[in-house]
Amino acid sequence: MHSIKVSIVDDHPMLIRGLQSMLADIPFVEVVGAYLSGKALFRDMQQNYPDVLLMDIQMPEQGGEELVRELHKAYPDLVILAFTNIEHPYYIKSMIKYGVMGYVLKSSGEEVLLDAIQTVYKKEYYFDPIINRQARDVLKPSSYKGPQNPLLTEREKEVLQLIAADYSSQDIATKLYISKNTVDFHRKNLLLKLDVKKSTSLVKRAIELGLIF
Repeated sequence: MHSIKVSIVDDHPMLIRGLQSMLADIPFVEVVGAYLSGKALFRDMQQNYPDVLLMDIQMPEQGGEELVRELHKAYPDLVILAFTNIEHPYYIKSMIKYGVMGYVLKSSGEEVLLDAIQTVYKKEYYFDPIINRQARDVLKPSSYKGPQNPLLTEREKEVLQLIAADYSSQDIATKLYISKNTVDFHRKNLLLKLDVKKSTSLVKRAIELGLIF
């Protein structure tokens, strides 16, 4: 059997080492790359293009939605398997919407991950048994037009409230004792999660969803 070339992108070095060690013992899998960020992955994609990309969907420099969109823009045929601790419906819907072929929880066993790798390699959807029903529901035709119940972190909620109060990014950074780059990172994630393109629309959508009043 042809070896399935797998790359891993995750911001936890210990998890990457554990996956590399586990997959090294699997005869039909060859790990061709391991990266701590999306930027590092992009730098190496031309030389080490994988059959399956095993990707964490929450990393500090770049959110999962944005990274998947950028990857599929540059490499339309890339097969992406989300590998995460998150089983919230928002993230499942979002990842499917942006084109992942599979979604596996890090808490699952080795056999689930290997089954997922083999399935998505054949260009078939695979979802962790724990979230299979809700994932399949997402694939059914519906009137879904965007995230209805976005899961926001506590920091994102703080930033959102201050955006609604018309604070600039620099003002928000000063008020929350964080850098302006971090504020811009949260702002970008909020735009993605609420499926809008600018801050004025962000505030309007947040009010509609009852996230701010």
